[in-house]
Amino acid sequence: MANQTSASKPPRRVGIVGFGSLGRYLAEQITSSSGSDLELAFVWNRTADVVLQSPFSSLALDNFANIKERRPDIIIEVAHPDVVKTYGEKFLEVADLMVGSPTAFADQETETRLRGAAIQHGRTLYIPSGALWGANDILKLATAGKLTALCITMRKHPSMLKVNEPLKSLNAGVTDAETVLYSGDVRSLCPLAPNNVNTMAAAAMAAHNLGFDVVQGRLIADPSTKAHTVTVDLTGPAPCPGADPMTVQVVRINPAIPGKLTGLATFVSFYSSLRDAYGRPAGVQFV
Repeated sequence: MANQTSASKPPRRVGIVGFGSLGRYLAEQITSSSGSDLELAFVWNRTADVVLQSPFSSLALDNFANIKERRPDIIIEVAHPDVVKTYGEKFLEVADLMVGSPTAFADQETETRLRGAAIQHGRTLYIPSGALWGANDILKLATAGKLTALCITMRKHPSMLKVNEPLKSLNAGVTDAETVLYSGDVRSLCPLAPNNVNTMAAAAMAAHNLGFDVVQGRLIADPSTKAHTVTVDLTGPAPCPGADPMTVQVVRINPAIPGKLTGLATFVSFYSSLRDAYGRPAGVQFV
């Protein structure tokens, strides 16, 4: 079993970067009885008052320069991809890092830097599965060079989408019928919807033989839905010459509160990934 237990090891100290609904949920879980193998080291938020006015005010971190003093074993980022781009290497100097905003890696330079920093410092760079089912299966096929195509379709209510132009104007005009806001490579989509397509980015990281430029993404605004729906379409090898290739389709329907960017089931998935993020080799690992 990958998780440490309080009976055999001291609690693993966790630093949380980002204190929105997901960051708050993680802090509450870590400090509850169910999180006895974890201990909260610090909480950082861009707007510091949000943490200072919470039950976790005594653990507020005001400056990343002071991270080492808090002795984190792992830092989980659930803030924004820009935080990963700017501070990811600094985080990896002192602790393992779980990236909740893998759209940051659509920037090739950022991916290269953080992969290198993880190896240099002997740290693990964790990618949580989040809303992506089958991440390890995708990874296995990619590592074997057998993954030939991958498309991730995400369907959400327009109010659940926080997108940049030109998608912002297109999304604002969705009132009655579903609208495909984007269809194309995942690398180009990530900067247009950095908070909404982390599932696609995680898939592109797992499908490393294809990468962000080849993995396809479709983002659909649907005013009739009350859920986040993720459809994974995968194509693998043919069993023999002339045969049809292997195909897999997985559909995940995740109930969501209107206006919220993160579906309810994803909260549980993130906490489970955090509990499992222990004892893996240096470099990129999926949990």
